[in-house]
Amino acid sequence: MSEAAKPQRPQFRNIHLTQIAGYRMPLAALVSIMHRISGLFLFLMLPFILYLLDNSLLSEGTFEYLKGFASNWCVKLVILALSWAYLHHFCAGIRHLIMDNHIGLDKDSARKSSASVLVVSIALMILVALKLFGAF
Repeated sequence: MSEAAKPQRPQFRNIHLTQIAGYRMPLAALVSIMHRISGLFLFLMLPFILYLLDNSLLSEGTFEYLKGFASNWCVKLVILALSWAYLHHFCAGIRHLIMDNHIGLDKDSARKSSASVLVVSIALMILVALKLFGAF
């Protein structure tokens, strides 16, 4: 076959960093990326959380000090972010475990399961936020 008769093959190129804002990812990809980000956030905050837990168990005085520290609204936002990261990571992890068993791998099921992960994790985060900020 001659060079002129060969059909043109499509070219797939990696997107550049400047093109990322215009790239539309499916919902399942966003949930997967947020699963990784939440896992990284939890991993990086783990030493801080363990330090606070260790100090809160030393004495009643340090517990009361940390209780007062946690009543600050800025600290409550960090606690809320950690709660969301945990809840999202947990829900998305269950989704990934189900998909590891070859359940829900088609496009429609993946879209539904990723939407349910977002809905459940955000609903649970709202409950945590209401409790954290004293609504009940």
